[in-house]
Amino acid sequence: MKDILCKTVLLGSCLWLSATTPLLHAGELRIERLFGPEIKTGPYKHPARIEELRNGDLYVVYYGGEGEYATSTGVFGSRLKKGSHKWTPPTLIAHDPFRSVGNGVIWQAPDGLVWLFYVVRYGETWSTSRVQAKVSRDNAETWSDAFPLVSEEGMMVCNKPIVLHNGDYLLPIYFEGGNNPEATGADSRGLFFHYDVKKKEWKPTGPLRSATGNIQPVAVEVRDNFLVAYCRRGGSYEPTTNGWLVRAESSDGGWTWSEGVNSQFKNPNAAVDFIRLRSGNLLLVFNDSMNDRTPLTVALSPDGGQTWPWQRNVADGAYDYGYPMAVPTRDGKVHLIFTSHERAVVNHAVFDEEWIKQGGPARSWLPK
Repeated sequence: MKDILCKTVLLGSCLWLSATTPLLHAGELRIERLFGPEIKTGPYKHPARIEELRNGDLYVVYYGGEGEYATSTGVFGSRLKKGSHKWTPPTLIAHDPFRSVGNGVIWQAPDGLVWLFYVVRYGETWSTSRVQAKVSRDNAETWSDAFPLVSEEGMMVCNKPIVLHNGDYLLPIYFEGGNNPEATGADSRGLFFHYDVKKKEWKPTGPLRSATGNIQPVAVEVRDNFLVAYCRRGGSYEPTTNGWLVRAESSDGGWTWSEGVNSQFKNPNAAVDFIRLRSGNLLLVFNDSMNDRTPLTVALSPDGGQTWPWQRNVADGAYDYGYPMAVPTRDGKVHLIFTSHERAVVNHAVFDEEWIKQGGPARSWLPK
């Protein structure tokens, strides 16, 4: 499977990591297949999320088990220690003995506290979900007991928080309506949970509404109190010629949002990521298609999202590439996690801004 996937991801730019792979050079892309069906956590692995911890380790979580709607599921975690080339075997870090556990998000706050946000489904569809959390004070080595974060039915989490200019946090969450496993209702909407670092309390913001619904928002504070958010469009997976990422703005620090409108970017009813890089440039990761989760594309903006002069495909081929999450690491690289092969494989890509702008040499380190 690994050889097959490499041949489908931008032949000429696809580089697989291995234990003997040398350091990444400027202008290169490398992709590593982390976990597949052979991992004993179950065949299902979707979505996966990534964070760089303050000690330099990379930590990945994913929702895994027998299937999306199975009850024997959990959130699993794996670590790549700083200086190592080998990820630890995935271990169970969150589960519920009676209910299905869903999307997990790992994030380390500026104070060093590591948060694990995750979904627990109480009924047959995700419209019955709530959000729970755990925290770690030792860089995700051990975890607290679970505690409820959002008790309203239908609430879910998918993307990591951002830190606002005043030090407060903004956690993207969303309400998924419709009670339908193959479509989201028009009442589906993104919103955020605002964390006051002084009061140590979470409060919901106003919703982000759009004509056909939206879910899984992700935002960047472009300047003080002015935020831009992109959201996965609502609806079904039926073929369409009108599938676009939803875009909205906030001028009050994310407390209220403009009506969500179609952006210039295509969206096949799939998750996206949107972050500020250490250079100040903005990075958008999305599927550049209205109907398929391929290709998986990155776009770069140097002017706060007004223009996007650079765009490049990370993965392109017959497989589905979904739920991307990017993290800019201290060494100037971008680490991107995503799933493929019908939600059975977790992949890890590494690149830099130079690769997005110029591309790079064709190199490959395939295991024998």
